[in-house]
Amino acid sequence: MRIIVHGSELSAATAAAALASVGHRVDWYPHPETSWAQLAAADWLSGEPFVAAELTTSRESGALRIHDMPSAFDAQPEADIVWLALAPDQRDAAEQFVDAIAGVQRSPLVVVNNSTFPVGQTEALEALLRHASQVAVVLPDMLEEGRAWQVFTRPARWLLGCEDDWAADQVRETLRAFNRRAEVFQRMPRRAAELTKLAINGMLATRISYMNEVAGLADSLGVDVEHVRQGMGADTRIGYEYLYPGIGFGGPNFSRDLMRLADVQHQTGRESQLLEQVLDINESKKETLFRKLWNHFHGKLEGRTVAIWGAAFKPGTTRIDHAPVLTLLRALWAQGVHVRLHDPAALPALRKELGDHPLLSLHEDDPYAACEGADALMLVTEWKCYWNPDWRRLAETLGERLILDGRNIYDPVYVAARGLVYRGIGRRADP
Repeated sequence: MRIIVHGSELSAATAAAALASVGHRVDWYPHPETSWAQLAAADWLSGEPFVAAELTTSRESGALRIHDMPSAFDAQPEADIVWLALAPDQRDAAEQFVDAIAGVQRSPLVVVNNSTFPVGQTEALEALLRHASQVAVVLPDMLEEGRAWQVFTRPARWLLGCEDDWAADQVRETLRAFNRRAEVFQRMPRRAAELTKLAINGMLATRISYMNEVAGLADSLGVDVEHVRQGMGADTRIGYEYLYPGIGFGGPNFSRDLMRLADVQHQTGRESQLLEQVLDINESKKETLFRKLWNHFHGKLEGRTVAIWGAAFKPGTTRIDHAPVLTLLRALWAQGVHVRLHDPAALPALRKELGDHPLLSLHEDDPYAACEGADALMLVTEWKCYWNPDWRRLAETLGERLILDGRNIYDPVYVAARGLVYRGIGRRADP
């Protein structure tokens, strides 16, 4: 098939690379606000496993061509699929792109809306098409940063919003190479699929925030929240997924989807007190490690030095969009705390966001170098390189031997037995 991809999101890059890798002829038009030259230099794309390499391979083979936005599509061969993977605030761009193609396309066409737009937008895109054999469907973006290639090429499911049997068959054929093990399509009406995508992220965020509230209560009662988590997860009605307390979630997509769901509810006149509480809880939890540090030193923080391991909003990505570390840094600096920070991938993004700050030093190579001269260590992002540290070295390096574990990846009893003070999320232990 001939496929046109439009957008500069990770979902656009992954779709272009994956579809070209299985024999489709793909033309990719990044959004003008983020051209291919900018994407090629972006750390978040070059750091995404497999995607950048597959883009290079497909371009060299000729299966993938990357273009600037054309003034018109008259000279282009007609497409079978138009794949839209744009940011939520780029609805106008999606409509202009579809309208331009519809003006010259005479043959059957399926527009695949892979963007997170308001409920009903896929129908609005179809209204721009000119012929009865041209259909718009919704295929919500379910990618995870750091695992985008695996999720696209070995999907657990595709959520397909489509009322037209022929269009559904075209989508299945487009993705047939990634759908050989079992039928992974769950088909439903378009509006239902659009709302389902938002509702899924709303539920996941609610579970995270609820578990963080339970962890706070456990702290107050002197209860180890790990016992509570295991007891809750063992209940088959609940399960263990997204039941890990921490210092809040971030990322460009998760946070945007929650705001989009809130907007959808607001537009229908249904205000969601639950969702507002979830968002408020998440923001407050980003300062949890700061509050633990404050309590430990009885509010006397000025002039102290803290090491931080991890800045990315999750392991496996270079992004810091809405990351807890940003809120944490601002709180620490407001009290005159010096920060020595290590992250294996996200430091360029942090430099770009924060610039030079007199209370911040960044360490690219050795995480232990960030701990030199520090009173305490804060674990913010659970990169694998942090899971089994040299506890003896940390005990010798950290002035106050204080470990603040924002992701509960360490065993409190084990850490305390090494002579360190452990404070996690709903967990604690003393030497």
